[in-house]
Amino acid sequence: MNDCQERSEIFMLGAIEAGGTKFVCAVGNEDGQMLERIQIPTEIPEKTIPMVIEFFKNYKVRALGIGSFGPLDLNEKSDTYGYITSTPKPGWGNFPFVETMKKALNVPVAFDTDVNAAVWGEFLFGAGKGFNCLYITVGTGIGAGSVIGGKRLHGLSHPEMGHIFLRRHPKDKFEGFCPYHKDCLEGLASGPSIKKRWGIKGEDLLEDHPAWELEIHYLAQALLQYILILSPEKIIMGGGVMKQSHLFPSIHSEVKRLSKGFLTLPPSEIYIVAPGLGDDSGILGALMLAKEINVGNLTN
Repeated sequence: MNDCQERSEIFMLGAIEAGGTKFVCAVGNEDGQMLERIQIPTEIPEKTIPMVIEFFKNYKVRALGIGSFGPLDLNEKSDTYGYITSTPKPGWGNFPFVETMKKALNVPVAFDTDVNAAVWGEFLFGAGKGFNCLYITVGTGIGAGSVIGGKRLHGLSHPEMGHIFLRRHPKDKFEGFCPYHKDCLEGLASGPSIKKRWGIKGEDLLEDHPAWELEIHYLAQALLQYILILSPEKIIMGGGVMKQSHLFPSIHSEVKRLSKGFLTLPPSEIYIVAPGLGDDSGILGALMLAKEINVGNLTN
């Protein structure tokens, strides 16, 4: 079998979307078809990782793609490449994620942030297909990933767009929930910050609750900053908080108001949108990370 024929085969690939509350694990093929998937609670590594490994050992995967909560070390020249680094999540600080999975499964492992995996999935298959796009998740934490010129955005590290600082809403006296910065975007607008501020989960709040005025204020500010700096052609907003679909029209209006006519933007209803892949953005993106590293190995 020649090289071209071998690459045209449908490979069994593994994918992990490692989130703050759950791990989604899946196996699928290089066309993005998922054949099996499970969810595992994100507890401490000693509890979660053995269940993850057990799932993949039932399949002969050729490569594994991981989209993980962070911060992460993505510098391949670093001694701690493949680690989850300074996360506040108990037990996961300085966890050697890539090394652990390589040793357990003996396959190449691709590694990126959960939001970069999600934006990759949306760029390849979803609402961001063919666009320079940005994906922001608003849930247990807040993070964003971007595809520019067909490549995921990296630099000194990976983007940490959830930790930008904003103008406070005049009515907001909440100190913030971020353990590092208190009142950064994540500290003021993530799911846990809503619960901490109001004593109720966002999903249980009525549409006219004052929480949403603050949420719109902070998210629209953040989006305008991302637009001014990255100039995305499409913005995709996912995560548990954004399942409150009533937020979208108000965010659209607030972004326009804050811009004050400085920017000429596409119609908001087609520019700032929900994920085209629903809850599958991250896991499909992780599957395609596995495809990248598998093809790369075939060419070496």
